[in-house]
Amino acid sequence: MVHVSTPAKYQRRAPAEVPADRGIGSGWLVLAGVVVLAALVVALFYSGAAAARQLGDPGALTRWGLPIAKVLNNTAAAGTIGALVFAVIMLPRRVGVDGRRPKDSAPEHPAFSRVLLLASTSAVGWTLGALGVMVFTYSDAAGLPLSSDPTYTQGLAAFLTDFSTGRAWLVTSIVAAVLATLLFGVRSQIGLALTLVLALLNLLPMALIGHSASGDDHNAAVNSIALHLVGVCLWVGGIIALAVISGKLGTQTLPVLKRFSALAGFAFILVVGSGVVNASLRITDLAQLSSEWGLLVTFKTIATLLLGGIGWMHRQWIIPQLEVSSGTADARLSARRVLWQLIAVELVIMGAVSGVAGALGRTAPPRSEVLPTEAGPARILTGYDLPPEPTMSRWVTEWRPDWLWITVALTFGVAYILGMLKLRRRGDSWSPVRLITWLVGLALLTYFTSGAPAVYGMVLFSAHMIDHMALTMVVPLFLVLGAPVTLALKALRARGDGTRGIREWILVIVHSWPSKLITHPLFAAGNFVASIIVFYYSPLFGFALREHVGHELMITHFLITGYIFVLSMIGSDPVPYRAPYPLRILLLFATMAFHAFFGVTLMGSTSLLEASWFGNMGREWGGSAIADQQVGGAVTWGVGELPTLLLAIGVAVMWSRSDARETKRKDRAADRNNDADLAAYNTMFADLAARGAGPRRPGQETGARTATKDPAGDTE
Repeated sequence: MVHVSTPAKYQRRAPAEVPADRGIGSGWLVLAGVVVLAALVVALFYSGAAAARQLGDPGALTRWGLPIAKVLNNTAAAGTIGALVFAVIMLPRRVGVDGRRPKDSAPEHPAFSRVLLLASTSAVGWTLGALGVMVFTYSDAAGLPLSSDPTYTQGLAAFLTDFSTGRAWLVTSIVAAVLATLLFGVRSQIGLALTLVLALLNLLPMALIGHSASGDDHNAAVNSIALHLVGVCLWVGGIIALAVISGKLGTQTLPVLKRFSALAGFAFILVVGSGVVNASLRITDLAQLSSEWGLLVTFKTIATLLLGGIGWMHRQWIIPQLEVSSGTADARLSARRVLWQLIAVELVIMGAVSGVAGALGRTAPPRSEVLPTEAGPARILTGYDLPPEPTMSRWVTEWRPDWLWITVALTFGVAYILGMLKLRRRGDSWSPVRLITWLVGLALLTYFTSGAPAVYGMVLFSAHMIDHMALTMVVPLFLVLGAPVTLALKALRARGDGTRGIREWILVIVHSWPSKLITHPLFAAGNFVASIIVFYYSPLFGFALREHVGHELMITHFLITGYIFVLSMIGSDPVPYRAPYPLRILLLFATMAFHAFFGVTLMGSTSLLEASWFGNMGREWGGSAIADQQVGGAVTWGVGELPTLLLAIGVAVMWSRSDARETKRKDRAADRNNDADLAAYNTMFADLAARGAGPRRPGQETGARTATKDPAGDTE
């Protein structure tokens, strides 16, 4: 055999190998921890928060131990959530060939293993931090040093069961311990996703206590702090996770960076926006920025903007450099080194911010956190002064921002527009009518959660029913017509590397058995109807009125219940099961009948729902509470019937169009096969007639007269 060598100039050159970078060394992580403690100590000395109190001093151990435990709690919470986010949507579980989905038998990806180790370790730290905060908070509130005396332990037990702050930290500690236990064993992506949801919910008790719980405009403060915590955990926790797994990413470095860059941009906007809202609730005058609390907030703001600038550098310079495949190996390695250096700097700056944030929680804001001593009944019950008598103009001008739902509306509105623009750039079309209906739905959602219906819904049952019926019937109608799931599935690119992005998780949810259950038309209609009875004739109604969490859960339930019901009737988004049109019409008329029955029942009722709430508002305007409730029954009947009637009309139109499409389909099929079905039909009757066994059709004479088809497609 003769071997012929290929000339060197025609040989294919292998791409230059890029030496594996080491990522961020453990020394940077240690440095970040030292910076956290140093910033905390400096800020505590500056603000005087660690100084001994003249009365009820709990001792130096509590004065220093409480802020340190809070920093440990916050940092560990961020590390847990950030690591889980990476495991759920950023990293592949298995090792695979680049660009292909890994096999189930492939070994676990080293970055995935490392990030789950970080998650479990951070969850343990979260548990210890929450326990420390729980114990030190009681010592600080009671003004007693830590002790093993029975009297002290009895007081601690009472604090954990009888006071909201103690119960909040007890719940946080228990849930953190559950998370730590789960993370030592859970490896499936669905299990990790559910664990991530539990970890995010564990941030809620932290938002309900402290300055947010005792300050004026309680609802806005709680919502802004909750959004701030979520943004910080996504951003700071993501940076921690990225630093820990930096040396294990390999070929996944660029995809992971691009995914995290998008998430970090969203988290940055969330942190800055919620921080501005919360600071505005604490500062009534710009001169207050010169106070200790104001200067600490100013430092946090400057450092956060600096971190945002570094993130912009990643997106605009570093990632494009890594995407260039024509560069030399040294050039690409240099870009990676700069990447990890910038991330290390981010980690250190975030450490300083975390330390200052720990001291900020121990520093009194310039605005008093004590509510007025002389408050009216409405202020005592709702936390807000009684609004003025509602007029036509005030239904437009009265607002009390609910920042949670404003954030939801803005996020989904921007995401929808970006998805549509992505389709347009790709050459695909998307109906502008769908965009308009989606934006109208989000605008109505904002109005009914932050506008006059929400303001007066706290003091008037009739306004509450307007809010309820709009959130469960009007808003979902517009949102469903926007077909957001269809847009997301078209705009988002499918991943092939074994990770699950938003598109993949949407498909998992759509095809899951809970989705098959709750989107089934019978279940959707039953839930839609039964939830009204269960809600208003149980303690759930009182819980929604008195507790902020209950209020937000009420809105969420109304919105989701109505959305699923409307989706099962007229939606175009994919669902596991579509009911036949006659069943949809039947369910809609049954719903109309139930709304009428419920409304008439309220109109004729002489028993006041939640009398301790609506009967004690001290209103000097409007009718009595029972008369207002009867008006609410009329609202339920009237507002509920019109959207349901529109849904019925929509179903009828869809039914008619479906029949027309089916007729056209059959006609096209007949044209393609020369009426094979009709010919077979006629042949059958001809054969039966020839054997003398054929049934005589109306108007048929003896013989074998056959059916004919005129040019218009009618059979005669």
